[in-house]
Amino acid sequence: MGKIKLAIDTYLVGIGVSPGIAIGKVNLIDQRPLVDQSLIAISEVDAEISRFQKAVDRGREQLQKIKKTVSKQPHLREHLYILDTHLLILEDEMLVEGTKKEIRAQVNAEGALTRVLEQLRALFDNIDDEYLRERRSDVDAVGDRLLRILSGVSERNIGNIGSKSLVVAHDLSPAETMQMDRSNVLGFITDKGGRTSHTAILARSLDIPAVVGLESVTSMVADEMPVIIDGSSGVVILKPSEETLKEYQERKQSYDYLEQDLEKYRDLPSVTTDQVRVPLRGNLEIASDVIQIKKHAAEGIGLYRTEFLYLGRSEPPDEDEQYQSYCEILKQANGESVTIRTLDIGGDKFVPELNLEDEANPAMGLRAIRFSLHEERLFKVQLRAILRASSCGHVRVLFPMISGVAEIRACKKMISDIQAQLDDEGIPYDPDLAIGIMIETPSAVMISSLLAQEVDFFSVGTNDLIQYFLAVDRGNEHVAYLYDPLHPAILRALKMTCDAADEAGIEVCICGEMAGESLYALVLVGLGFHELSMNPACVPRVKRVLRQVSKHDGEDLVKQLLSLSTSKEVSTIIEQEMRKRLPVLFSQPPI
Repeated sequence: MGKIKLAIDTYLVGIGVSPGIAIGKVNLIDQRPLVDQSLIAISEVDAEISRFQKAVDRGREQLQKIKKTVSKQPHLREHLYILDTHLLILEDEMLVEGTKKEIRAQVNAEGALTRVLEQLRALFDNIDDEYLRERRSDVDAVGDRLLRILSGVSERNIGNIGSKSLVVAHDLSPAETMQMDRSNVLGFITDKGGRTSHTAILARSLDIPAVVGLESVTSMVADEMPVIIDGSSGVVILKPSEETLKEYQERKQSYDYLEQDLEKYRDLPSVTTDQVRVPLRGNLEIASDVIQIKKHAAEGIGLYRTEFLYLGRSEPPDEDEQYQSYCEILKQANGESVTIRTLDIGGDKFVPELNLEDEANPAMGLRAIRFSLHEERLFKVQLRAILRASSCGHVRVLFPMISGVAEIRACKKMISDIQAQLDDEGIPYDPDLAIGIMIETPSAVMISSLLAQEVDFFSVGTNDLIQYFLAVDRGNEHVAYLYDPLHPAILRALKMTCDAADEAGIEVCICGEMAGESLYALVLVGLGFHELSMNPACVPRVKRVLRQVSKHDGEDLVKQLLSLSTSKEVSTIIEQEMRKRLPVLFSQPPI
């Protein structure tokens, strides 16, 4: 297929996963293998199984070689777990034995592997949580590696790129991203990918501007084509005009200056001009991401998602494994608090022993706290591990998707029972362990004053709260435009929750994507949130805002916003207010 003929200044919008502006020429490395799917004779089955096994062995050798190279680079050592994950996938029974089973049904190795990969992708697609759903990309990366080997396509080595350029590919595996030479790879764009993929996480860690999910950019570009990447907004401009180039060179200069300026705020306290302390904490998915918490000076961990411990394995982690994992995170937190959220997963069959049936609507089904209370044995193992870990540092436990008082009382009863067991066994724990709940359902908002009497703190999960409150599936492209954090109903819900917490004298924090949006920082403080937890990379900008505004001004702004009728009116007032107060951060017009 020929390339699409492009006009000057062709704008594309994808998913900005690593901030920054990169301007340069394309280095197209797209080399997708042509998969030959065909039937084979029964006499060829054994030879085909052997060919597939050799591909698995070769894939393992490649990954181990990359791991050996990467382990010599200090800034990448923290990410070696990703390569270990890929090595484990190569041992996965469903992948390896499943493919061999398909071969025995007289399908060639490429076709058999493709069928199994499609089955695995379907499983991941049913997961509601974006971070967990993106783990599919790791299976894709391993699958693509095997297909390349089977098809005879040579292994790509991005580390050999010898001139400053922008990498363009259908997809990039984490292993390939790790091999990038930052001095020569100015940025990258891909057809596939998501915000929380391991490739995206690595791009942020390496400070490489990146935009993914562009769907067909590889069919539109050619080597040496000039391109602009804006990793903050997700905008990519193909064949930019002289005027556009000049504009983005100025934007890049402003961005680089701002990043240097933000570094001055790194070790300063997060406090408003009227001396209100607002701790900024980091959200954490996996233990090795603690490096990002430290890099951006987040004050501890406001949300540790424990789901990753349970995925990609034949049985759930036992108590000791979880205990060791939690203690390691506490050690890395250097005395700062760590809020551990209990398992927020449903009947997605990623914990095979649970054997739950498929649900028509998993987002509203047996998931999160409902799931844990249903699977008491599994829940007690996690609670024991958390309680034991509380003796290693400052731990808070957080229960997800609470919709009523009965659920939180059931959780507290279970904790009380386990504490009695630990006392009998002489095992230490923190008897003052703080207990909190996620406010992410409409029912929790409406009875927040009742729930506040039962717990030590609230943590508002705006991602799900907005989805449930507005009845919008944010993964559905037809209605995603309705997913709006500034909807008047959402502002009222947040205000009601904060007021209930304030009246009961408990802390209330926010840990959804809203918390990391610097444009909303003044509003969130004005609503009454005591702390914000976010992607660690967002901390510097949010801190810069908070240090230049007052809580009193935030309260006045909120009063004005609550009188408005539409999201558009709300967003217009917020943008005007923040541009007036902090023109350096917010003066740049949106694209």
